[in-house]
Amino acid sequence: MVVHRCTTLVVHRGGAAYGARMAKIKTAEPAATSDADPAALDLGQLALFVGQAMNAATRAALAAKGFDVRDSHAAVIQHLVEGPLPIGDIAERLAVTQQAASKAVTELEALGYVERLASADDKRVTQAGLSARGREVLGATRKARAVIDKKLATALGVEALASARQALGAVLDTLGGTAAVRQRRVSPPR
Repeated sequence: MVVHRCTTLVVHRGGAAYGARMAKIKTAEPAATSDADPAALDLGQLALFVGQAMNAATRAALAAKGFDVRDSHAAVIQHLVEGPLPIGDIAERLAVTQQAASKAVTELEALGYVERLASADDKRVTQAGLSARGREVLGATRKARAVIDKKLATALGVEALASARQALGAVLDTLGGTAAVRQRRVSPPR
């Protein structure tokens, strides 16, 4: 097990001694040295960590095929699956500013996954749509996820994997997240 030191910057403001206290560094050693038990985590944390592990495995599979994709890219790409959208609509769906959405689209455009298009209805409106390479990365992502699902089915059993998927779906529904998933309106993690 790796034990990390935790360093915290403490900033105090105001008073005569402001300059002397402005940047005190406080170092603390972790209290526990035992391994954390994933089964002891609350369901939200466990689901988050499972998702992160699956995303990491997917990114590794994509990197092996020559695709450079981050989770933030996937957040934009998911909204373009059904077709091109105006940058303003992407911003609204991601719950970010139009400038932030435009920056993300520019980055994806530079990577070759997205192309900017003029709206057929209004030439002043710029839309973003998946390029041929964007559709390739989408297909490669789906294949990588299928390989991961197969690996999990082999390790856990088909019934256990189906039960886990059903239980997580029910949790999502109970917490009110199903509609966002169905409408592809899931915001990126904050």
